[in-house]
Amino acid sequence: MAEAFARFDAEPLASASIAQVHGARLHGGEEVVVKIIRPGIERVMRQDMALLYRFARLLTIVPEARRLRPVEVVRDYETTLFDELDLHKEAANTSQLKRNFKDSAHLYVPGIHWELTRHRVMVQERIYGVPVADIAALRAQGTDLKKLAERGVEIFFTQVFRDNFFHADMHPGNIFVSRKHPHDPQYIGIDCGIVGSLTREDQDYLARNLLAFFHQDYYEVAALHIESGWVGEHTRANEFAAAVRTVCEPILEKPLKDISFGQVLLGLFQTARRFDMEVQPQLVLLQKTLLNIEGLGRQLYPELDLWQTAKPYLERWMEERAGVKGFWASLKRQAPELSHQLPELPSLVHQVLSQAELEKRQRRHQGEALGGIQRHLAHQGRRHRRLRLGLLLVVLAVAWQPLAEWAGGQPWPALTAAAIGLALLAWH
Repeated sequence: MAEAFARFDAEPLASASIAQVHGARLHGGEEVVVKIIRPGIERVMRQDMALLYRFARLLTIVPEARRLRPVEVVRDYETTLFDELDLHKEAANTSQLKRNFKDSAHLYVPGIHWELTRHRVMVQERIYGVPVADIAALRAQGTDLKKLAERGVEIFFTQVFRDNFFHADMHPGNIFVSRKHPHDPQYIGIDCGIVGSLTREDQDYLARNLLAFFHQDYYEVAALHIESGWVGEHTRANEFAAAVRTVCEPILEKPLKDISFGQVLLGLFQTARRFDMEVQPQLVLLQKTLLNIEGLGRQLYPELDLWQTAKPYLERWMEERAGVKGFWASLKRQAPELSHQLPELPSLVHQVLSQAELEKRQRRHQGEALGGIQRHLAHQGRRHRRLRLGLLLVVLAVAWQPLAEWAGGQPWPALTAAAIGLALLAWH
């Protein structure tokens, strides 16, 4: 340890269930924090996860609980939780978040000392800020709490929609406020062990859903839920829209202090029960983060209107995504694949044309074959009629005398009927 650190504090700065953090100083004089995973914690976590799985499987017996997909939720949570045991992953997450907010006035992320970071140990730049939950200290230094609260919302939506990479453990213990420029406050984010991202489809559906909420367009909310598969395709949009309206209408156009997103989510789940709405495991982390943002906003500035703060950002993002800039960005993303495929384009076109010509010849041959079969069947039909007529004539020739004697004693209607029957046999 003496080789790596000039000083190492035995007393931890912070302690949690999985790891604890110690202060230290490098030989170059820089102050750092050292995060260390607790010995034997993995075994304890696996025992706890086994209990969670048992409980989740028991829940699937209840039809109402089955749509919450408890096993899938626990599986996603297990992946996220065990990722926290690998501090290389946390360090990589931290570096990614730092790069995303490079030179940002809104968020600062401490740097990683990669040369000293290991699987169970992470060394990071030490920061000195005010804990975001210490409202008295923030006020004492003259922090603009309204701007700080609004920036928290902007940071969340920037991570989710611009970067598609969000800090999913944004509780107050992981967030500090810089002591510099209190009138232009800057967050400091630590502990990036849990991060989240969405598919492009879920990103798009989420943004459109939120905008539909902001515009109080509940039919659009219902249609998007059906289109995304979050509710059953048999769901009637007008009925689901009416249910969503009942839950959401009371919360809109109110300050944050009067809104509980936890209650809104719970109300939506309860209302959607009869529409077979299932919990989407990929959105659970996002919902958790949104609830953390709610709690943070309540502490900092209870009058904050989260809707009005988020709405312009989302509208801008949707416009960029759907406009020329979005098209150009998509084209640049796909450029390597397109550049690889372009030289093969003539060959691909030739293959398509050859395949079309082959199918055309096959259809022509099939038509000719069917025509030959039809002609053969018609010829066979005529041949069978001639055979039947010849056979009838032979029978008449052999049996002519008995028939003549029989006919001599019959009335004319019977003879007429016999003649018609012979004619029909000869024709068919």
